[in-house]
Amino acid sequence: MTARTAPARPGGSDLGDACVAEALTIIARHGLEALSLRDVARRLGVSHQAPYKHFPSRDHLLAAVMRRCFERFATALRATPPTGSPDADLRALGRSYLRFAAGHPLEYRLMFGTPWPQTADAPDLRPYAASAFDGLCDTLRRLDPTADDRQVTLDALFVWSTMHGLASLLHSSAMDCLDIPQAVAEALPDHAMGRIDRALDGDAPNGSVRHGESGEASGAGGDPSPA
Repeated sequence: MTARTAPARPGGSDLGDACVAEALTIIARHGLEALSLRDVARRLGVSHQAPYKHFPSRDHLLAAVMRRCFERFATALRATPPTGSPDADLRALGRSYLRFAAGHPLEYRLMFGTPWPQTADAPDLRPYAASAFDGLCDTLRRLDPTADDRQVTLDALFVWSTMHGLASLLHSSAMDCLDIPQAVAEALPDHAMGRIDRALDGDAPNGSVRHGESGEASGAGGDPSPA
């Protein structure tokens, strides 16, 4: 019989990454309340004190987990390269947002449904959380170069809150109780993004329709353009 080789124990910087990955697994299987440094150490087969070399407390570990989620989220939003048309880029951001929420529900809940831990590491979450928002603001500035920072921020918050509400609704149990035809539910994302286009067009200077750099109006004829 061939002897089994014991799994290698993570060490050094690898241990920190392994702790974050194992913490995410624990949260996924047993909930946030089950997360502890001791349990992470036990599952990784290291001493109870080993994780403390990287994370002084459970909250520090949770902050690292949330930071990892925000990194993945920002990477997913940047996956589609710019097209040169801010209208098309805004829709691509919306589709990427919904795909991430659907494909990574745990990470999505941790980012937007979990209070940030009160640790010294919590401020380090801010640049990661702000990265996606800054990208949205940049796209909106391209839509209307005349808009000041206040207007861009308000528009970005409007777009974000709409997409967040849509992502939450699409995957809620309440949707199943409404007896909405499948075709209607599938059309909802494009419809919502079309309405966002029209709302942003309404802010164009002198009441004119705002155009992207391609020179084509969003949602011509008042209908949401296909995603």
